[in-house]
Amino acid sequence: MFKTRLLSGIILVVAAALTLYFGGIITLAVMMIISLIGANELLKIFQIEKSSMAVIVYCATILYYLMLFFGVGSWGFMFLIISMIFILGAYVFCYPKYNANQMMAAFFSLIYVSIMLSYIYQLRILQNGLEYVVLIFLAAWGTDTFAYCSGMLLGKHKMTPLLSPKKTVEGAVGGLIGSALLGALYGFFIAGHLRLDYNPIAIFPVICVVGGIVSMIGDLAASAIKRNFDIKDYGTLIPGHGGILDRFDSIIIIAPIVYLIIAMLTGTTL
Repeated sequence: MFKTRLLSGIILVVAAALTLYFGGIITLAVMMIISLIGANELLKIFQIEKSSMAVIVYCATILYYLMLFFGVGSWGFMFLIISMIFILGAYVFCYPKYNANQMMAAFFSLIYVSIMLSYIYQLRILQNGLEYVVLIFLAAWGTDTFAYCSGMLLGKHKMTPLLSPKKTVEGAVGGLIGSALLGALYGFFIAGHLRLDYNPIAIFPVICVVGGIVSMIGDLAASAIKRNFDIKDYGTLIPGHGGILDRFDSIIIIAPIVYLIIAMLTGTTL
């Protein structure tokens, strides 16, 4: 199991690196596919992954990424309202095929998976986007790795004993410290290569810490959903890791936060 998890993890990192490196339509297409798979995993929990309501979510996901590609992402809020109307329409006109929980899950999956993951692409297409998008993964995977090591060595006080008994306060603190150090090192590495209006050695650790805090919320929230529905993993796509949502549960929630911070720093229109 460890070898399988390690090998698939290496392949995942390489695939992510190549996707982000090439940028443009490659990043958009990959993120759209990942969003579709992730939305399918979430909808499967509610047993509507092959329903007409799911088709609306899939079509809305594709349409939203096309909007981003053609530069009309500013219509995003209106797009969400129209998508909700279509989902409500399916709920009403197919009644009583769907229950209220399924209807709300469909709309939630569109926002939680498709819209939030799209911020990886939206960050990538900014000026210096390749350098910025790395912060998402440093915050997510850095916090997770250092939290695991710190928890194993120093962990005594349970952080959420009912939800995730193995996670400790010491592990969380260690994860944030480790993430900040990675951010500082990364800022030092690229400081001489980019012309920025701020010092990345000072700002990047802050971004990584904020992202790290958010990543813990995303990780625990994803775990809570699985516990509510008594499932171990969201899927089996990634050997040893589970599904898309199992591997991207932290990244999903970090991506829009990092984008927001970078947008404020660079004066980018939200």
